[in-house]
Amino acid sequence: MTDSASRKEYYDGNVIFYFLLQGEGRSVIDHPTLYPWDSGPAVAELQELLCAHGYKLKIDSNFGYITEAAVKAFQKHHGLRIDGVVGVQTWAWLMQEIKSGVRVLRQGHRGADVHDLQGLLKLYGFGTPRDGVFGPDTKQAVLEFQKAHKLWQDGVVGPITWTVLREGKPLPCPPEKRDWYINQRRWW
Repeated sequence: MTDSASRKEYYDGNVIFYFLLQGEGRSVIDHPTLYPWDSGPAVAELQELLCAHGYKLKIDSNFGYITEAAVKAFQKHHGLRIDGVVGVQTWAWLMQEIKSGVRVLRQGHRGADVHDLQGLLKLYGFGTPRDGVFGPDTKQAVLEFQKAHKLWQDGVVGPITWTVLREGKPLPCPPEKRDWYINQRRWW
């Protein structure tokens, strides 16, 4: 943890979430509240996280009815308020429960898998703050790791980089969620 960072507890009635505060009180879980029919990069990150949790979605940056159904199923599974709105609690659950190696990581991503990535990079001797945020320092450490292991140097942690980081151990598969979406429009 850096000198400018501190921890803050958030209790939702069931679980205590720890948020790392950066500088002037900006939280790692500082994502916008997303509503159905929103669009943009935050929605794309939401869709990536849902895919990593086993919900099969098209990552198109649009919070449509299928993304809403996946959010509601995720909220139900974790005992959250089922409203289809992605607020602080939903973001926290999405980011804390994600396994390393399930999604491709790039600059701007946050979560437990980024925290694990930073720990692995430190084990290999590539210094980066272990704060759960894939920032410029983490990208530089990834680039150095990729160069040292003669991998494609793009600063993105995809399946090949994950496999090398995990010393050849197979990557985990996201748990497949079944029966979370029923297409009401199908009549056949």
